[in-house]
Amino acid sequence: MPELILPARLQGIEQVRSFRAPARLDYQFTAGLATTRFLRAVAEKRLVGQRCPKCQKVYVPPRGACPTDGVPTEEEVELAHSGTVTTFCVVNVQFYGQVMELPYVSALILLDGSDIPIMHLIQEVPYDQVHMGMRVEAVWVPDDELGPTLESIKYFRPNGEPDADWETYKDNV
Repeated sequence: MPELILPARLQGIEQVRSFRAPARLDYQFTAGLATTRFLRAVAEKRLVGQRCPKCQKVYVPPRGACPTDGVPTEEEVELAHSGTVTTFCVVNVQFYGQVMELPYVSALILLDGSDIPIMHLIQEVPYDQVHMGMRVEAVWVPDDELGPTLESIKYFRPNGEPDADWETYKDNV
């Protein structure tokens, strides 16, 4: 690294090589109508999406409008608590405040009846046995811990069904 030449008035002063400052970001999230309905359903152990009247895709979580067609999505669709792993990542990196034991698996799960996968954890199976097409089911927190958050689903686990056929999830990879 080349030596930094300082002006005479700064010579003899130690250079600042690093600086630590506390950072804080406070924010409030205001859910729209579609997200509010989705989160309230989660608090009741229900998963709901909304169907686009034009392309017929079911979005979960619902957005209130189809991002492709730009039309309102008002038809609510009850979804299964099971789905298919479309893609996944084995996490081996520790981060501050982490409570998960390494390694663990984060996956995109295409819920049965939905056209868009959601991201969640896969557990109750060794990380090196998780694979695309694996059929999984939601494991919910106890009823007294349910709330309007996806954390009401503790994780997904294999449900014992045969792997899904590639054709059923290939568009979500």
